[in-house]
Amino acid sequence: MSDRQNVTERIVLCGASSYDMKYYFNRNFARLPESVQDDLHVICVLFTEEAGGIFRMEFNETGDLELVTEAAEDDLLYDEIGAGLLIKEIRSSRQELFEELTLFYRVVFLGENMPDEQ
Repeated sequence: MSDRQNVTERIVLCGASSYDMKYYFNRNFARLPESVQDDLHVICVLFTEEAGGIFRMEFNETGDLELVTEAAEDDLLYDEIGAGLLIKEIRSSRQELFEELTLFYRVVFLGENMPDEQ
């Protein structure tokens, strides 16, 4: 039985890799304003420049935006503690952006209703 409301996979919004010096943006999100796309690009690239490894922004099964980082097993330059702190800093400084992206994803991709404005 298939139900669109029960998304079982993660959807990557964007990401960057310090290994191949590349940035990825999921074209399914091309409707986002260019300024938002530019902000996401900067966040991802700066993260990998500072902490190394791979950084992704992805939506989980319930539509929440998660910041994910990982590194190759043999990457001795990857700063796991620094990466964790950097994620906390990014979450704090970009909280409003992430809340808006979560709402966008839930409404456009999951088909949820817009919350009533108070």
